[in-house]
Amino acid sequence: MKETAPPLSLYETDETAWLEMMADLVAQGRFREIDREALAEYLTDMAKRDKREVKSRLKVLLAHLLKWQHQPRRRTNSWRGTIVSQRNELKDLLDSRTLRKYANDVLAQSYTDAVEQAAAETGLSIEKFPGACPYTLDWLLSKNLPTG
Repeated sequence: MKETAPPLSLYETDETAWLEMMADLVAQGRFREIDREALAEYLTDMAKRDKREVKSRLKVLLAHLLKWQHQPRRRTNSWRGTIVSQRNELKDLLDSRTLRKYANDVLAQSYTDAVEQAAAETGLSIEKFPGACPYTLDWLLSKNLPTG
């Protein structure tokens, strides 16, 4: 006898429709009908995604600021554009107090990763860059550019 696979849930076939359904159930107070397991998985994944995005944008911003500071003769409008776009995207993400706290928590590690990236892209040795992050989160989100 041939076994048939169980039917796929709406969560697996149309995530947007499933999200709309879950939101509608919450709005109506029909909490017993919520797909709790899938909703918990989805919300956890969203939080992880947001944290990954914050850390990734921090690394890119920091690497470009380091290149800007340590290779003044090679500065380009492309570098400036990347700095501006990463700052703007980070500002939007960091409207969340939780993500702002997370950004502060991972700033030092992001800086270490950015130094490695900047060294690889510039050909400069890692020792040419400051050992600790010279920027605060508020400074990173400002319109300032490092001198050098």
